[in-house]
Amino acid sequence: MVRHFLKDDDITAAEQAEILRRALELKQAPYSARPFEGPKTVALIFDKTSTRTRVSFAVGVADLGGSPLIIDSQSSQMGGKESVADTARVLGRQVAQIIWRTYAHAGLEEMAQHAGVPVINSLSDDYHPCQILADLLTIFEHKGKLAGLKIAYIGDAANNMANSYLIGCALAGMNVAVAGPAGYQPDHGIVARAELIADKHGGSVEVFGEPIGAITDADIVVTDTWISMGQEAEKAKRLEDFAGYTIDAELMKRAKSDAIFMHCLPAYRGYEVSAEVIDGPHSVIWDEAENRLHAQKALMAWLAEQA
Repeated sequence: MVRHFLKDDDITAAEQAEILRRALELKQAPYSARPFEGPKTVALIFDKTSTRTRVSFAVGVADLGGSPLIIDSQSSQMGGKESVADTARVLGRQVAQIIWRTYAHAGLEEMAQHAGVPVINSLSDDYHPCQILADLLTIFEHKGKLAGLKIAYIGDAANNMANSYLIGCALAGMNVAVAGPAGYQPDHGIVARAELIADKHGGSVEVFGEPIGAITDADIVVTDTWISMGQEAEKAKRLEDFAGYTIDAELMKRAKSDAIFMHCLPAYRGYEVSAEVIDGPHSVIWDEAENRLHAQKALMAWLAEQA
């Protein structure tokens, strides 16, 4: 059976741990896995602009012995003259895997249904599971473990990053606390799913309507932009709504003294995080950005072995 990675709990806790273990190995020996030797081609489809995702997946495919085929949806037939299902049927006969950065999550599900090869969600409106793998790898490197640690996500708790932190970190047995203002709270279904996962793996889930409750005694503090792609017209309202949610030095004092700060980037200093924090001693954002490469290589290699 072909396996896909469209959302964080498409893998089990044991499989997540195995992928992270493989990522650590590949970080030390970058060319030790060659599942795309040939070279096989991997399709990288981008509906949204990208820096880290484009570079890390393209380099990762090459490191694994393959050839990355970058497809900008604006210059292809997909979604316009041709359906996602038909595109999937064509690509699946010619490439080893499909990685897609898109908008509606339903498109990824349709792609996976018809492709016949592994499909990876490199970002959708609902989830960003590859980022969470990179973040978990970064946390493990700095803390030496995952289970039992408290991670606090502060900001837009209704977005794809919050969803993936809730699901992916609960799967790792972590204590997940998210905080967002009214109107930016996580979906009840996502929270319920995360709670079930946390109960099974020894973690916990808490949702707050203010940042202090979430960040207190946190081992890891994370945030994301308040204004994602497609939300630019809402900028003035969002800046008003998120007043008091900036991760600054005062707020960081509520976390543990050895807490680390992470951000998936791009970051907007002075909005969701102060320059003092993101450029300060707590920040591990560059390790986190690099780890997109290693975590995604491990994921692609692991999926290649599941068929």
